Amino acid sequence: MTGIDQLPIRDELRGKTPYGAPQLDVPVRLNTNENPYPLPEELVQRIAERVTEAARTLNRYPDRDAVALRTALAAYLSETTGFTVSHSQVWAANGSNEVLQQILQAFGGPGRTAVGFEPSYSMHGLIARGTGTGWSSGPRRDDFTVDTAAAVRTIAEHRPEVVFVCSPNNPTGTAVDRETVIALYDAAQAARPSMVVVDEAYGEFSHRPSLLPLIEGRPNLVVSRTMSKAFGAAGLRLGYLAADPAVVDAVQLVRLPYHLSAITQATALAALEHTGTLLGYVERLKDERDRLVRELRAIGCEVTESDANFVQFGRFDDAHAVWQALLEHGVLVRDNGVPGMLRVTAGTPEENDAFLDAVRAVTKETPR
Repeated sequence: MTGIDQLPIRDELRGKTPYGAPQLDVPVRLNTNENPYPLPEELVQRIAERVTEAARTLNRYPDRDAVALRTALAAYLSETTGFTVSHSQVWAANGSNEVLQQILQAFGGPGRTAVGFEPSYSMHGLIARGTGTGWSSGPRRDDFTVDTAAAVRTIAEHRPEVVFVCSPNNPTGTAVDRETVIALYDAAQAARPSMVVVDEAYGEFSHRPSLLPLIEGRPNLVVSRTMSKAFGAAGLRLGYLAADPAVVDAVQLVRLPYHLSAITQATALAALEHTGTLLGYVERLKDERDRLVRELRAIGCEVTESDANFVQFGRFDDAHAVWQALLEHGVLVRDNGVPGMLRVTAGTPEENDAFLDAVRAVTKETPR
């Protein structure tokens, strides 16, 4: 059989592995930052109603521009952030990853460069390579916050067309303050100018207000979001961005025709009718995340401050060995590639209890 290396694959993809976390059948799965709470029954029923209605016209293409959905997303953002946006400033796609891909297709590509500050969401670099965009990484401090001065120097050196800032940051959970984003934006405009993308996939879990208001007067600033986390809709695959209307026009140049199915649009619209209930689950998870931080520190772990629905903890001489030991106790967490550290998603109280019990047992068995 032919191996991938025998195919005429692009050079920048050789030797790479697909993104993904292990999907293992264990009692407690806390490795993919999913919302552990199933959708409420009333929402499930509403989804069924909307999908049934959409199914009657599946012989026709869906609304290519998803105007109703974008209008509902704009209303949600306006209500929850206090900053008013219109549907012309919002664009939706199949998960925030497709949103990021469309941004790189429109503003990146061969001969162009994107910059991020690692460790951060690894898909930023993977999507950059997938679109033929060069990738460069800037540093973070030891506490995983963005070193503003060093980041500004990185932008000045590489003069990228796209800059990624993840807040709260995955996998560390650290947030980025508005002054840092403004400094990076100003540096990016002085260097090229270039697009600055604030990835707020975990924004609803943050102690801090959204950075969305920063798009006012900054036409090259984009804020991306997802319904996978706070909405408990990882299986839906719906992400979106907010930016200047010109950015929305630009990404439509590269989007595939009718990229959002009628079923996806109907399901997302139903979920947006139940934001009060869904954001109530977010508050529970924030409490559980903060409990995980306290309990892990009491056990003796080093814990990174988190504004997300997950917690990075360690520091272990052999993080993968600890990951394996936790798995043997029936708990799956994420070996996120940060030396000495692991990442755990905030689950239900019962799941978190099982995780903490496993950590206590493993730290007794495995010297750090």
